[in-house]
Amino acid sequence: MYGFVLRALAHLLLFTTDPRTFFIYSQSKKEMGQTKTNFEAVEARIQAAVQALREGRGILLVDDEDRENEGDIIFSTAKLTPENIALMIRECSGIICLCLKPKKCQELHLPQMVQHNTCVNNTAFTISIEAKEGVTTGVSARDRYVTITTAARSGAKPEDLVHPGHVFPLQAKEGGVLERRGHTEGSIDIVSIAGLGDTAILCELTNEDGTMARMPEIEKFGAAHNMPVLTIEDIVAYRKQS
Repeated sequence: MYGFVLRALAHLLLFTTDPRTFFIYSQSKKEMGQTKTNFEAVEARIQAAVQALREGRGILLVDDEDRENEGDIIFSTAKLTPENIALMIRECSGIICLCLKPKKCQELHLPQMVQHNTCVNNTAFTISIEAKEGVTTGVSARDRYVTITTAARSGAKPEDLVHPGHVFPLQAKEGGVLERRGHTEGSIDIVSIAGLGDTAILCELTNEDGTMARMPEIEKFGAAHNMPVLTIEDIVAYRKQS
């Protein structure tokens, strides 16, 4: 028994004095600290986006470089104004999309635009929409605002809309960015985190020459328009930790 104790103490002494053990322990602590620091940065970006959305400002949502590699302007429908729509028309591609959950699409009788989606990223467009009342041609900023808010409101019915129209709904995956890392899911996830319901609009940011905006153009636009930049990976990391 006495010999066993001595051998155990010898092994313990070797473990605590072996420089390799100290290196591994130090690296482990360093990695833990780095992970914490990284998540704190994610939280800061999430909170900046939440504050912007609650104040009625837009945010810029960026996806992976190996995916679409684009930045979309995102607004919550709960805080939407015609001026927000006008900004999107001026600065973006012009195709304004309304991000909806599957249940909302079912409630509004919005089938998929095509039966067999062959899009690379499986973007789930439904048939386009227009408000039945309160619009003229349907294409102006004000008309699209009316269409979006009509469709997004609680209790909206299929009879409130006509087809085709100038607003393009997108059906999100039920699991959000944890199921599909797309702008559609990211938009709904971030407005939900902000406590602003579960509908949002998006439009792809473009440069003045008509090309798609990338980094650092996206950051430059965000700084000029007081819009924080957020990545889909930020939302993924936040949801996994929450």
